[in-house]
Amino acid sequence: MERKISLLLSTVIVLTLLFTGAGAGSAAPLAAGEEETYIVLYKGNSVPADAGSVVAQAGGNLVYSYGKIGVAIARSTDPSFSANLLLDKRIEGASATGGFASQLGDSAFEEVDAATDIPENFVYRWDMTMIHVPEAHAITTGSPDVVVGDIDTGLDYNHPALAPNVDFERSVSCIGGVPDQTPDAWMDRQGHGTHTAGTIAAKPFTYRNNTVIGVAPDVKIAGIKAGNDQGYFFPEAVVCAFMWAADNGISVTNNSYYVDPWLFNCHNDKEQHAIWKALKRAIGYAQSKGVVVVAAQGNENMDLSKKNFDDTSPDYPAGSEMEREVTNACVQIPNEISGVIGVTAVTSSGVKAGYSSYGVGVADVTAPGSSIYSTTRNGRVGSMSGTSMAAPHVAGVAALIRSQNPGLPAGAVAARIQNTADPMACPETSTTCVGGVGYNGFYGKGLVNAFAAVGGK
Repeated sequence: MERKISLLLSTVIVLTLLFTGAGAGSAAPLAAGEEETYIVLYKGNSVPADAGSVVAQAGGNLVYSYGKIGVAIARSTDPSFSANLLLDKRIEGASATGGFASQLGDSAFEEVDAATDIPENFVYRWDMTMIHVPEAHAITTGSPDVVVGDIDTGLDYNHPALAPNVDFERSVSCIGGVPDQTPDAWMDRQGHGTHTAGTIAAKPFTYRNNTVIGVAPDVKIAGIKAGNDQGYFFPEAVVCAFMWAADNGISVTNNSYYVDPWLFNCHNDKEQHAIWKALKRAIGYAQSKGVVVVAAQGNENMDLSKKNFDDTSPDYPAGSEMEREVTNACVQIPNEISGVIGVTAVTSSGVKAGYSSYGVGVADVTAPGSSIYSTTRNGRVGSMSGTSMAAPHVAGVAALIRSQNPGLPAGAVAARIQNTADPMACPETSTTCVGGVGYNGFYGKGLVNAFAAVGGK
């Protein structure tokens, strides 16, 4: 997971101060002849009835079919599998993803009583006061009818601050591209997902004199596990996650990752076209079902509006990185998919965090991302940094808006978040920030304002 840290938590991250997290490890490379996972993209938005036999004839096995968007997940040990599939003219492309499924056993879970209301003397941390969460909570703390899907590494459903809000019926593991609702399958063993979930929906909680609370502590949170225990988010899992959110009543999704193994997927690259288009279809389908999609901008300190070079991917198997030229035909997914709310990160000083990527036309709003305290595994609290931590603040605000306006279209929710943000100007000393006070590449429309977003004056 060493590479993934750069975007999920940032290389400049202050890792947990109050707990010892799961160790970062690298996924083992695929051995010769080992089974590989493929995204199979059909030309139309359907999967034909004979897909299984076509896949078998090409030398593989059909794993799962997403007929509503014309995408199938297959596995094969045949190096010619992709080429064999393309003999079927109904298939637009087939891309190897580098993914693998995790084998998990069953385990029990505990039900936890709901926490009490926010105590009068509860101390909100700087990130919450910066975006006016205490004032917003005087208007609404969210509705249990609203479910936020945290597409991440799962969540610790036993954490006292999260357990009252966990929606077990809508939680799922998508590892391998196949939905699995077994609680143990979507349990967080990496730590990232539990942290982002807490920023969204944690009940007021204190651990060793450190207080945490979610932006929307009365909404429901669903753990949608698309990042495996090594921290990789492979395409088949992310397709599954968005399809699950779309078809299972999820109102908002938080996405604090990019889709592996490529930092950028280029639609004009035959190896990546199927991945790019399959994910575009899946995210578009979720948006068509009313899902508000919020995503982290990334921690490469890169101007995403002026891409020209990538030497960090593919990040799986470890050591396979290559230097390549990229253009704006290459996008970071999900952050750069149309309609997704892209979030940059600021520090407690209110300036862009050094690690945060940015870009005109990509950045929509900004939120606190550095040294953010939230829930961690095993009932504890810890600090993490990155745009991964900024995005769930915005997802929480989206949940508050949806709590007040259940029928508000996803695009209207996004517009309200942007239009109520506090405008921010480019730093006077910056030579890379482009734009004015109303909109620029560092901060988008500005710092998200929870109070204004829910109608506060």
